[in-house]
Amino acid sequence: MKLDELKPAVGAKEKPYRKGRGHASGNGKTAGRGHKGQNARSGGGVRVGFEGGQMPLYRRLPKRGFNNKRFAKQYTEINLKQLDVFDNGTIVTEELLKEKKIVRKIVDGVVVLGRGDLTKKLTVQAARFSGTAKEKIEAVGGKVEVV
Repeated sequence: MKLDELKPAVGAKEKPYRKGRGHASGNGKTAGRGHKGQNARSGGGVRVGFEGGQMPLYRRLPKRGFNNKRFAKQYTEINLKQLDVFDNGTIVTEELLKEKKIVRKIVDGVVVLGRGDLTKKLTVQAARFSGTAKEKIEAVGGKVEVV
């Protein structure tokens, strides 16, 4: 291959499509918009979802009830059996749980659930506690603190 034989790849040198630049361009006069009508005019056309005055689909479908998903708090769940790794008398906080890699991330707080048994006397600080978790922590002489 020589320098005088170099040429761009096929389709790389396509001329830009110029609308409304006279008959010779092949797209003059109406510039591909057709004759008259709403879509032929400047600023013409209809909004997304418009059905020509017919009741649009998004208004025909029923709206059912309230969904709390958007507003619900997102708690990180841990069970009592996971807390058994700490030593007696430890104050268990969210930061300590992250440090020990028991939880990965905390969004709105930690909720302690009652699955498993606790054998050590701990002071547990969390956003929420289930009833059984509270009972089991206090049964072994620990303390529950809602943060």
